[in-house]
Amino acid sequence: MSKDKLVIIPTYNELENIQDMVLSIMALEGDFELLIIDDNSPDGTADVVKKLKKDFPERLHLIQREGKMGLGTAYIEGFRYGLMNGYQYIFEMDADFSHNPQDLIRLYKACAEEGFDMAIGSRYITGVNVVNWPMGRVLMSFFASKYVQFITGMPIKDATAGFKCYTRKVLEAINLNRIRFIGYAFQIEMKFTAWKLGFKIKEIPIIFTDRTKGTSKMNTRIFREAVFGVIYMKFKSFFVRYKPNQNV
Repeated sequence: MSKDKLVIIPTYNELENIQDMVLSIMALEGDFELLIIDDNSPDGTADVVKKLKKDFPERLHLIQREGKMGLGTAYIEGFRYGLMNGYQYIFEMDADFSHNPQDLIRLYKACAEEGFDMAIGSRYITGVNVVNWPMGRVLMSFFASKYVQFITGMPIKDATAGFKCYTRKVLEAINLNRIRFIGYAFQIEMKFTAWKLGFKIKEIPIIFTDRTKGTSKMNTRIFREAVFGVIYMKFKSFFVRYKPNQNV
């Protein structure tokens, strides 16, 4: 089986969701592979993954870390795993079904068939497509993306989205050692860097549904990092020479 598509899901205390999520991805057309990066969840999330690996030994992978080290570091570890093992399309998504696994196919087709370098599952490309969030959080998220657009000039409507497909060449072009942020600002920094490098990015409308099981990892520290991190990131970009992508 060729190493084509790898989905990366960081987990911490996702016992209530992880089995259903693994089975949903394993059932998709196209032989998606899945890498779970678990930050030593005390609820036994990793133990469930280990049991499921017996049924999907070639397609389900697990990295266990010693503790909570941040969303960004988990994804970067996953990106390095994907590049080292030859995958061509590498995805980010959440474990809690806020992202519909069926939409992985749409993200993949945008890159593999339509020729985009990166595809983003966007909550805001066709209005506001969010279900079960309180209005205050919807407004905070929506205006955070507007704020990011204003500060950075980046033409992406859902700047904090965590549902994405990267082609291999995007991750090879980004210096992962220089990615600074570890919370939700990580999502903005990765998009900003890919955009500054000249890659072709497409936003695909999705319906984002808030988790029904488990607890959210969002907190004020994460939000603060995103708000002030954007200003730092934009300032730093004035002193960085981005080598344009020659394939655009």
